[in-house]
Amino acid sequence: MISISLCMIVKNEEQVLSRCLDSVKDLVDEINIVDTGSGDGTVEIARAYTDRVYFFEWTGKFTDARNESFRHATKEYIIYLDADDVMLEEDRAKLKKLKNSLDPAVDSVSMYYNAGVDEFGNVTLKYRRNRLVKRSRYYRWEGDCHNYLNVYGNIINSDISITHMKIQHSVGRNLSIYEDKIARGDEFSPRDYFYYGNELRENGLYKQAIESYTKNIELKEGWVEDKVYACINRADCYHYLNDSQGEMSSLFESLCYSKTPRPEMCSRVGYIFQCKGEYESAIYWYELATSHKEDPDKWSFTYPAYSTWYPHLQLCVCYDRITNLEKAYEHNELARKFRPKDKNVLYNKELLEKKMGID
Repeated sequence: MISISLCMIVKNEEQVLSRCLDSVKDLVDEINIVDTGSGDGTVEIARAYTDRVYFFEWTGKFTDARNESFRHATKEYIIYLDADDVMLEEDRAKLKKLKNSLDPAVDSVSMYYNAGVDEFGNVTLKYRRNRLVKRSRYYRWEGDCHNYLNVYGNIINSDISITHMKIQHSVGRNLSIYEDKIARGDEFSPRDYFYYGNELRENGLYKQAIESYTKNIELKEGWVEDKVYACINRADCYHYLNDSQGEMSSLFESLCYSKTPRPEMCSRVGYIFQCKGEYESAIYWYELATSHKEDPDKWSFTYPAYSTWYPHLQLCVCYDRITNLEKAYEHNELARKFRPKDKNVLYNKELLEKKMGID
């Protein structure tokens, strides 16, 4: 059996810290918590779980704080969590099994990060991260914002998930980190341009986001998966700016990098045709989205809604518009499997049953 150090950085997390630690405390052999300046009860809560609580002056870079937390680990492997993360029961069981069976020759175990969950328990965004890493490899965090562990060696992919359950979103915090980076005259990597574009988009700065995504796409360097989603996310910005031509062009440009269409792209193209009343074309793209088979080894972003309930819900609408009520009802029922109490789904069900004479 391997031994595991949990390493965390925290600041003003009294609302969520206990929930996180309760979900993992019996699975790790050591808890290291680095506080970066809390003004609430975070430190007191942390000390109820461990005497390994440390203090680190905030430098403006998450990388510095995360590397400091790793410095205090003493066990064979390190696992890291944010305070608003949890391990659900199914994943706790999987981690316990992994801890008992992991080959010590493994340098890193990747896990899914369920970065968002809707009101029905459906994961809205997930991607892989190197989550359990061998301490003796001295892996380092890199990047000022949206940090990543620079991991290499013997890496295996697991089906374990860490679930993010945020209570509130720090609006503008990450954007300011990038703005400070610009003010210092720091050079941006392709990755920086992608994530800066994401921050600009989330803050409604669509024109600037388009510029940042375009810089990522035009650079020869950079991860191809970032370029796929730079095209798709840039299309969203064009959509918000009512530029349908730019939106469509950006969506199809994603094919230059993905080679085959992603559900996120297909569902957006379907919606463009749906809004134009071109329902047969919309149906083609929505059905293509639902036919996608998930790659369990994919590391980049996956938005499950775009291959599950969302295209089925829109297919219900499109088939209803061309008076194919049986197909409309079929797809609404498929959407209902994912969102059983969704008001739109239930309304469609009632309406279609009336039209079809179903008691």
